[in-house]
Amino acid sequence: MTLRVRVSMSAILLLIMSFTAAPARAATPGNVVSAQPATVYLLPGKLLEVPVNAWHILYNSTSATGALNAVSGTLLVPKGDYPLGTRPIIGYAVGTHGLGDQCAPSVSMSEGREAELALISLFLLKGFAVAVTDYEGLGTPGRHTYMAGISQGHAVLDSIRAAMRVPGAGLSARAPVAVMGYSQGGASAGWAAQLQPSYAPELRLRGVAAGGVPADLHAVATHLDGGENFGLAAAAGVGLDAAYPELDLDADLNDRGRALLAEAADACVGDLDGLAGLRFSDLSPIDLLNQPKWQARLGENRLGGVAPRVPMFLYHGNGDQIIPPAVGSTLRSEYCRAGANVRWVALPAPDHVTGAIEGGPLAIEWLTLRILGLPAFGNC
Repeated sequence: MTLRVRVSMSAILLLIMSFTAAPARAATPGNVVSAQPATVYLLPGKLLEVPVNAWHILYNSTSATGALNAVSGTLLVPKGDYPLGTRPIIGYAVGTHGLGDQCAPSVSMSEGREAELALISLFLLKGFAVAVTDYEGLGTPGRHTYMAGISQGHAVLDSIRAAMRVPGAGLSARAPVAVMGYSQGGASAGWAAQLQPSYAPELRLRGVAAGGVPADLHAVATHLDGGENFGLAAAAGVGLDAAYPELDLDADLNDRGRALLAEAADACVGDLDGLAGLRFSDLSPIDLLNQPKWQARLGENRLGGVAPRVPMFLYHGNGDQIIPPAVGSTLRSEYCRAGANVRWVALPAPDHVTGAIEGGPLAIEWLTLRILGLPAFGNC
C-alpha cells in the first residue's frame, strides 16, 4: 500500500531508545524496552502538572497476526504509599485519537491536551496506578492499526505487564488489575477481557468496563456509510489494512480514495471532517465491505464470540449517533447467553461523547468495587 507515513520526532526518539536501552530480559510480550521519566499536564501550555510519578514507556506486545512488536504508552503512579496494601493497576484504553503519531495519548498528555485525563485522574485520586497504551503504530514507527481489536487488546494487557516491570515504579506482579475503555477503547477493553485467559493468564484481572463499544465493525461501518462521521469508518479501513497486509486497500481504491485516505492516515480525529458525507462507493469501484477478504477480517475482529471470565460493566448511550445502541445491546446479549457476568447500563446520553461523560464515573466506581473484592451482580 502506498499511503503516506508521517514519522514524528517522538517516533524517532522511541526508535533510538529501543536500540540504546539495555535489554533487561528477553523480548517477550510485556517486556519493557525503555522507560523514561515524563511529566504530564492537565492544560495546554504545560499548565497544571499532574502530581504523579510518570514514565513514557516502550514495551513489547503482539500484533493482530501474532508478530512481536513494540508499543509506546504512559505509566502514571500516585506519589506516596498505597494505604490498602498492594497498589492496583488500571489498564486504561483511550478512545479514538487519530492515525498520526502526533495524536498519541502520550504526546497529548505531555502537552496538556488529553481530555481523558479527567477520567484517568479519578483512578489516580484513589491511589491506583494507570497504564495508558498508545496502541500499535501510534507514536511508534509504522502505521496505526486502528480498530484491529486483537492488536488493541494485546496492547492493553501488555501495558499492564510492562507497568509491573518499570524500574522504580514500585508495582507488583501480584497487583489486582482492572481495564477500562470507551469507543475505540471500549473495543480494546472488550478484547482485553476476551484474550486475557489465554494471552495473559497471570494477571489478576478483577473486572472490565467497556462503553460505547463498536463490537461489530461491519455493522458500524454500514451505519456510518454516507453520514457525517464517515471519516471514522474510513480510518478503520486504513487501520485494518495496516494490521492485515493482504487486504491491500490501496489496490481497491480509485484515485480520489487513495488521495483522501492518504490524508486520513496522518490525521487526528478532529481532522477527519473532510470525509463527512462520503460513502465507500465514492472511494472504490468495488463493494469493499462485502469482499471476502474484508468479511473475514471484520468477522475475526467482532467481539462477542468468547465469554469473558471476569465481570463486565457495559454501558451505552441511547442516543449514540456513531455506535448504534443495538450494537452494544447485541454484545450484552451474546455475553449473557454465553454465561458471562454482565452489568448493562443504558444511558440517557443524547450522543456518543456524552455517553463517555455520563458513563465514565459509573464505570470507575464499579471497577473500584471489583478491585476491593466486592462481588459483582449482573443484570442479564
